[in-house]
Amino acid sequence: MITKSGLAIFAACIATAGFAPAAEAGLFSATGEVIAVAADDVYVGEAEGHLDGSGTVVLRSQKNPALKCVGDFTSNAEKGGSGQLQCSDNTTGRFYFKRLSVYKGYGVASFSWGDMNFAYGFKPEEAAPYLRLPQNKKLARNGTEIALVDR
Repeated sequence: MITKSGLAIFAACIATAGFAPAAEAGLFSATGEVIAVAADDVYVGEAEGHLDGSGTVVLRSQKNPALKCVGDFTSNAEKGGSGQLQCSDNTTGRFYFKRLSVYKGYGVASFSWGDMNFAYGFKPEEAAPYLRLPQNKKLARNGTEIALVDR
């Protein structure tokens, strides 16, 4: 038996199915916070994922705000995802991630200088179990920034 609300949702899906430009404009996308740790630096930013599994990510170093990394990714529920980051210091890294839900996950980016661990969709205190933090450090908000602080 279909309820009135179920019928309304179904009708809305059918009505919007023919409007691909609307999907490209962000109607069927979600944006979430990304927290990354590389050596003794924290990077923060956002990822935007689309209904088709594609997306973009932008990260900025908290220690050196001029250092920015941008990239693209693809993903699916079964296999997780992968992508490429290009940083403003001319380094590139390939990353892989595991989806825990549509909005949360974690992964690692590999660069020539080392690894960057990241988690998305979490508050800093929730992200810590999915990140390799330096010994005796934890993530904490420091005003508007997220920083590594002593335990």
